[in-house]
Amino acid sequence: MRTPVLQRRRLLVLSAFLPALRAQAVPPGQRWYEAAEAMRRLALSWGDQPYGAVVVQGDRIVGKGPSRVIQRKDPNAHAEREAIRDARERFGAEVLRGAVLYSTSRPCAWCEAAAAEAGIARMIHGADLQDAGAPVR
Repeated sequence: MRTPVLQRRRLLVLSAFLPALRAQAVPPGQRWYEAAEAMRRLALSWGDQPYGAVVVQGDRIVGKGPSRVIQRKDPNAHAEREAIRDARERFGAEVLRGAVLYSTSRPCAWCEAAAAEAGIARMIHGADLQDAGAPVR
């Protein structure tokens, strides 16, 4: 069956826009990493360490954390812990169960243990969105 000329023209016009539409598609997780990157830039603007993290539950950010180690003079104020703490304070501990932690760098062993204790299901880190899997204690 042949496609009528008008339909073929429409398909041709639509196909011209497909590359542009594909280029605008954001890879899964990229927008969450960009939010973590914004936290990293915030930490840097405060003169703190260059780390940022966000906790994502479903399709929303429930916790944000720039590094505050220098600002608070607290060696435990890593970005990942700050994001977990923020989520817990705003929504309660239950929101962390099954959530995903996005961080600008690989979390340290202490932050990984804190994520496991909180019930975080996965950790994703770095600009290349490496999946570190489930946190371990």
